[in-house]
Amino acid sequence: MKKFEYVTLPLLVHNTKAILDQWGEDGWELVSVVPGPNGSQNPVAYMKREKH
Repeated sequence: MKKFEYVTLPLLVHNTKAILDQWGEDGWELVSVVPGPNGSQNPVAYMKREKH
């Protein structure tokens, strides 16, 4: 059975691609992006990766 770990992280709208690329290089997969507690100017990314 596969097991996963999860993380949430704030995204800086002016640097979103670089942030997601870096996390992707570390094996994290983007699951969802939702507005943060302060609205859509502060989105939050939900990421997952398989535990080894």
